[in-house]
Amino acid sequence: MPEIAFVALGSNLGNSIDIVSRAIAQLQSLSGKPLLKSSLWQSAPVDCPPGSPPFINAVAGLEPRPGETPVTLLRQLRGLEKKFGRQPRQILNEPRLLDLDLIAFGLRTMNSRDLILPHPRAHLRRFVLQPLSEIAPDFVLPGQTKTAQQLLRGLKTGEKLRQL
Repeated sequence: MPEIAFVALGSNLGNSIDIVSRAIAQLQSLSGKPLLKSSLWQSAPVDCPPGSPPFINAVAGLEPRPGETPVTLLRQLRGLEKKFGRQPRQILNEPRLLDLDLIAFGLRTMNSRDLILPHPRAHLRRFVLQPLSEIAPDFVLPGQTKTAQQLLRGLKTGEKLRQL
C-alpha cells in the first residue's frame, strides 16, 4: 500500500471557503495520485485569542512523490502558506489566512525542532479527526491504537463542527 501524507487545512481570515478550496487544489500538484479530499467543515476556534473568527477546516491525503520526505513536504506546505499571504506569527493561534499542518506521513514518526509526526494534538482535535475520518476512517495515527473513526467517537470535547 502506498504511503499517504495527511495535511490538515484551516483558515479564519478572508474568504476562508475559497482559500481552503484553492489550497486543496494546489496540494494536488504535490501528490503522485489524485488527492483524498474531505468536505469543508466550519469550526469554532480552539485555543485562539478572544474574538477569533470561526475556521473553515478540511483534511487532504496525498501520495508523496518519489524521494519526498516529511521535511521536504513541510517546506512545500510552508511555501504554499506564504503564497496565500500567511505572515509570520505574532501571537499563538492568531487568526490566519491559511494554516497547513502535516498530520501524518504514512506511519513515520519524527520529533525535531521543526516537525513532530504524527502531529502531537491531532488525536485530540475534532476539527482534524472529523475530516480525517471522512477520507481515512480506518487510518491509525502512529502511536495510537484506535482508528481515526474510533478516536472521533471517543472524543470528549465541546468542539462544535458543521459540515458545509
